[in-house]
Amino acid sequence: AALLCLAARAAAEPGTAPGAAQSTAEFDVRPGGEVHSFSRSLGDLACTFTYSAQGGTNEQWQMNVGVSEDNGLFSCSIWRPQGKSYLFFTQFKAEVKGAKIEHAMAYSQAAVGAQSDIPLKQEEFEITETAVSHREGKFRFELSKLVIVAKTPRDEL
Repeated sequence: AALLCLAARAAAEPGTAPGAAQSTAEFDVRPGGEVHSFSRSLGDLACTFTYSAQGGTNEQWQMNVGVSEDNGLFSCSIWRPQGKSYLFFTQFKAEVKGAKIEHAMAYSQAAVGAQSDIPLKQEEFEITETAVSHREGKFRFELSKLVIVAKTPRDEL
């Protein structure tokens, strides 16, 4: 578990994992009730964030994808740098392609300054081998950060 936390932290903090490949991109989370998607990939590995949100105006979010130095772990972090989103999310799903999820967490508020990440309650979201998504009827419409650490397939000799 400690290794997964380190991998997730390395993915969220660019420049902390020497030798690891990573990519960070900004994108707008747009309200209006339509379903939108944003993706990033590194080689055969990809992360896609699909959502629908209401209220407010566009918010600047970031997605960081990274691969550990030994290519054993793929991480995907999606968050609002300002900490809290004021949009009302009706649905969300973060999917990884080319790896199986080892650890994932969703947060209603992302850490900013002295504030800590505030995780969603376990019943608000579900985790499968390749996706983290809202749980219909349980999700309370607040989302500010998603973190996924996935294991890449190993080619055995």
